[in-house]
Amino acid sequence: MSIRPPMGGLAGRPMGGRGPVGGGWMGMGQPAQSSTNLGKTLRQLLGRLRPEWHLITFVVLLGSASVAFSVIGPKIIGNATNVIFDGIIGKNLPAGMTKAQAIALLRAHGQDQIAQMLSGMNVTPGKGIDFAQLGVILLLAALVYVLAAVLSWAQGYIMAGVAQRTVYGMRRDVEAKLARLPLKYFDSHPHGDILSRVTNDIDNVTTTLQQGLSQLLIAVLTVVGVLGMMFSISPLLAAISLITVPLSIGVTILVARRSQGQFAAQWRWTGTLNGHVEEMHTGHALVQVYGRRRKSLEEFVRQNQTLYEASFRAQFLSGIIQPALQFLANLNYVAIAVLGGYRVASGTMSLGDVQAFIQYSRQFTMPITQIASQMNLLQSGLASAERVFEFLAAEEEAPDRATGLELTAPSGRVTLEQVQFRYEPDKPLIADFNLEVRPGQTIAIVGPTGAGKTTIVNLLMRFYDIDSGRICLDSVDTHDLSRDQVRRVFGMVLQDTWLFAGTIRDNIAYGREGATDDDVVAAARAAYVDPFVRTLPDGYGTVLDEDASGLSSGQRQLLTIARAFLADPSILILDEATSSVDTRTEVLIQAAMARLRQGRTSFVIAHRLSTIRNADSIVVMDAGRIVEQGSHAELLVRHGFYYELYNSQFTEAFAAAS
Repeated sequence: MSIRPPMGGLAGRPMGGRGPVGGGWMGMGQPAQSSTNLGKTLRQLLGRLRPEWHLITFVVLLGSASVAFSVIGPKIIGNATNVIFDGIIGKNLPAGMTKAQAIALLRAHGQDQIAQMLSGMNVTPGKGIDFAQLGVILLLAALVYVLAAVLSWAQGYIMAGVAQRTVYGMRRDVEAKLARLPLKYFDSHPHGDILSRVTNDIDNVTTTLQQGLSQLLIAVLTVVGVLGMMFSISPLLAAISLITVPLSIGVTILVARRSQGQFAAQWRWTGTLNGHVEEMHTGHALVQVYGRRRKSLEEFVRQNQTLYEASFRAQFLSGIIQPALQFLANLNYVAIAVLGGYRVASGTMSLGDVQAFIQYSRQFTMPITQIASQMNLLQSGLASAERVFEFLAAEEEAPDRATGLELTAPSGRVTLEQVQFRYEPDKPLIADFNLEVRPGQTIAIVGPTGAGKTTIVNLLMRFYDIDSGRICLDSVDTHDLSRDQVRRVFGMVLQDTWLFAGTIRDNIAYGREGATDDDVVAAARAAYVDPFVRTLPDGYGTVLDEDASGLSSGQRQLLTIARAFLADPSILILDEATSSVDTRTEVLIQAAMARLRQGRTSFVIAHRLSTIRNADSIVVMDAGRIVEQGSHAELLVRHGFYYELYNSQFTEAFAAAS
């Protein structure tokens, strides 16, 4: 199932030569869906914890000691109850006689039931509560519970470190993965979904590891310890309590199996909704201009409703586990209370043991209930972990060849030999493309939408690898160079400006590491940025938000051009670099670009053919092939494809003016 965004121009299938999704450098698509594999995800998550096994082992020891102290507590309290009960009963018996005499006296008066109960007690007729013994027992109980709390705190402290280090490594791997993913991954996945995986999902895994694992450990140890104490007190009552275990496990498995799919759907739709919100925020102006606000809200409501339904089902299904187990625990409590009371009356158990056993029965069912109550957290965490691991398992760029070749001083010669490329296997795009560019030449690439102009740039930069043929820089195949080496040769100015949250100085200096303030100012002057920056209150220290909303589109474009000036590349790629500026500014930029292009190879992608008349060579593309090539004058004389394109623009402009 996939969701079609309401704005086809912001997300869709291949649109021309700008990539597998319209938009070229980063498009939008819908997240792939796969079946939930709980076992595989759990194994991967445990694999992530392997470096922490020594600390986890120590945590197990601390947890075992903490549980041992907690488990022995009710038995000690039971002994205190016995001291109190024995004292109360003993004080009401005649002093000076033995316990046996008191029992015989009771039987003689026909009180066999009380005599039977007295036979199971440790009483001294005429003697009240032994407060000294009671004080020692209570002090011991307090000490036991304090030790249990301290050890539990230490366990939680260490486990928090284990969880945070594990997720720290996961975040580090995700960041490294982002750098290794090919452009086609970003072209086929919504930005919001990717952000959801690397933020929301990882945070959810953190919560699961820090809370879920610790509670699971304590729960398992508590079950084992409590069960041992229960059998030591009364094997019969312990066996009765065990009847609830398979019932509890059955209920948990039955419900968890159904809710797991809903948790996976919950996080999948969270990513989808994030993608829609991010898309609508990015294209907010277009949404308003084309009157799609209502459609956008309707789509948001639809996706939000779907997310609500999936989340409701997931939370409801996981939420009914605890009440169901609590019901079973209450049935167990009733059975123990009835049988325990009978055994106290019959003298086969002491009151303190029954009290301790009731506490143990609560402690026994409580861990199972805790596990059940944490199932929503665990399942949600595993669903998020699956999405993160799916991201980490995404196909990466092919590794660079270890040839050892380097371009020390590239001259700018570029050769494309019989290049073939397609985004999708059954849809050829670039076919038998040949082009030779000498150092210092300015090559304009023109053609109708979908001709493959921007695709050629993607291939030059190795954002995509060609299917066959060769692309060479200074006669060296780019496949024999690392991608980093190839991309350092190029400087780019795109139609879509990209500025990050920071100062104007930082945005310009992004073009070259270690650039000084003088270098930044020189580049700004060359790109005609300096005059308008000087008018700002903080000048080059003016802080921009990530949308640079305080600047006009032309000013934003000038900043990206200044960045290219500072980079001082061997080869320039200008993709409609002047499309967002006014005519006067365009003239200034064209003059600056002419100076910048001196001695450098330049590729200019243009729709307005009037801007590339002075190019050394114009490559005319159609359907992924070069249909014409030559200078502006030569191509006009031929009256071919370029002639028709050129005249059509002036015809349209004339018609619009009239």
